Amino acid sequence: MQNISGFGLSVHICASKTFPAGFSVTQFADDGDPFDIPSLQINETGMGLNGDLIVWSKASPILITLNLIPASDDDINMAILLEANRVGSGKQSAKDIITLIATYQNGGLLTLTNGTITGGMPANSVASAGRMKSKPYTFVFENRTGTL
Repeated sequence: MQNISGFGLSVHICASKTFPAGFSVTQFADDGDPFDIPSLQINETGMGLNGDLIVWSKASPILITLNLIPASDDDINMAILLEANRVGSGKQSAKDIITLIATYQNGGLLTLTNGTITGGMPANSVASAGRMKSKPYTFVFENRTGTL
């Protein structure tokens, strides 16, 4: 039997300047994919003039989205990280280098390195259903290691 439950997922985020010791994330939302990693395109293809298949490798960043419960402790920490790395008039970015370590319930580990936060909601929004919207935070990473 294969247990494919996501229950017990824990993510640890280290940000080089804002959170050098890191913080754990476990307060995932129920109305969005809690830990989303889209597929990568690692090769490009083309056809030569005479119909020969041509293939070349392409470096691709690893995209991650975390959907968190709004106003939770994890959301508050992530909002601090987002704001620290947002630029604006008279405001500099922390330019954090981020490492993310995901621990799965089966003991599997995924470590993502040389990353940055790329997006998030700067404030709480309310859905038409009458509840606050989950807070998505997006990251991009250069590389990965792990036992998955």
